[in-house]
Amino acid sequence: MRIRRAAAVVAAFALTGCYHAVIQTGRPESSDVISIKWANSFIFGLVPPPVVETASRCPNGVAKVETQHSFLNALVGAITWSIYTPMQIDITCAARGTASATDVIKVEQGLPARQALSQAAIQSAEKNAPVYVQF
Repeated sequence: MRIRRAAAVVAAFALTGCYHAVIQTGRPESSDVISIKWANSFIFGLVPPPVVETASRCPNGVAKVETQHSFLNALVGAITWSIYTPMQIDITCAARGTASATDVIKVEQGLPARQALSQAAIQSAEKNAPVYVQF
């Protein structure tokens, strides 16, 4: 009886745990969302899913990236002892006109990347807004 009760408590805690991460770029969101319900990752997520190419669907860039393990993703991970750990990825595209020409610093042959990043950090702090570096 004790073993059954302990197994139920462990199962309850295992099923309530979830993984959810949100990355926001600061750009306004559009209604266009790229959703991948079963992104393949392996070994507790140490081998990540393949890169999601968003350039063709999100011409204005990305506003938000959200990754999580749904209940079914977690169940499959538990069944495979986390060798196969799928996850759900939702990418929200940025709305049109969200970056002006002054918000972008282009790294050219004459401007080293370190200097461009430093310049972007200074501008961002002054404006209290994101500044984008384009390579």
